[in-house]
Amino acid sequence: MTTTERRYDIDWLRVITIGLLLIYHIAIVFQPWAPFIGFIKSETSMESIWIPMSMLNIWRIPLLFFVSGMGVSFAMRKRSGVQLLRERSIRILIPFLFGMFCIVPLHFLIWKNYYNQDITYQANPSHLWFLGNIFVYVLILLPVFLYMNKNHFAIKNWLNKLFKTPLGLFLAIIPFVLEAILMNPNPFEMYAMTVHGFILGLMAFFFGFVFILAGESLRRTLIKWKWFFLLMALGLYSVRLVVFELQSPNYLMAIESNIWIFAVFGFAFQYLNKSSKILAYLSEAAYPVYIIHMVMLYGAAYLILPLQMPAILNFVLINVITFAGCFVLYEFVIKRSIILRPLFGLKISVKRKVELELQA
Repeated sequence: MTTTERRYDIDWLRVITIGLLLIYHIAIVFQPWAPFIGFIKSETSMESIWIPMSMLNIWRIPLLFFVSGMGVSFAMRKRSGVQLLRERSIRILIPFLFGMFCIVPLHFLIWKNYYNQDITYQANPSHLWFLGNIFVYVLILLPVFLYMNKNHFAIKNWLNKLFKTPLGLFLAIIPFVLEAILMNPNPFEMYAMTVHGFILGLMAFFFGFVFILAGESLRRTLIKWKWFFLLMALGLYSVRLVVFELQSPNYLMAIESNIWIFAVFGFAFQYLNKSSKILAYLSEAAYPVYIIHMVMLYGAAYLILPLQMPAILNFVLINVITFAGCFVLYEFVIKRSIILRPLFGLKISVKRKVELELQA
């Protein structure tokens, strides 16, 4: 298949999900358990804010893996397997290694200084574990993806029949439910650098590829049933919150996670497939912002928390400083540097290279 249609809804989902990731991480600062996972902790907790965050935390990361698999599906329409591996090595592996050795140690230094610990260099994947997983998924699934692309028409016809009704989508949930039962993760939403997170991400990445391969049949089903999926997701979340105090059985977590994702896709496919200058800017900025946001977050917490202001004001200020700091650094440093752009996963076109050289 050679079509190069741009799916702006997928771009918007990537941007929105990374934005939610920043807010989610900032909310952790105001939870009593923040230091146990390496976050600076506010002396005044805001545990109530975890209620909306808990609604996000079982689907935001799987959604990113779905979207990443979709991106690979689009990329393989105009790239060979070798070209895809080369591109993903440049745009994922290099930023992952650079971030692990040069960016992550900075927020660890801030954390150690805040808690008066010995200042030592510490390389770690930290929040960039997601990039490492994606690169490994490409290596593992590339033969499968090449086979599916080679037999595109036969597989697409089968997928079209499968996803004509929501039943096909519910069948797609079965592997996630089995994983949740067999792996029995505790807690379910602990994805970072766990076997559970790796397997769940692998499946989401695979189905993201499949969903794009399925084409309009799946898209129409998700749009048609979007309100049903949203109401079902809200119902499952309500049960998790009221009946199970946010710790429902893992198989219910897996079902709820996927239903939320189907609802999000339905609304995104219906309303977000529109280009704009804002999207073009945010879509390019999202990757560098994701890489640097923890340094900005820890720096903001380091500056704001000792001021002894109300927790809600601290939360707002840390959000403002984190977002503003990320975009200022992106706009005036990363974006304009030929050296830094590839280290943060940004392309350098011939035209852009000339522009940057003229600015220098």
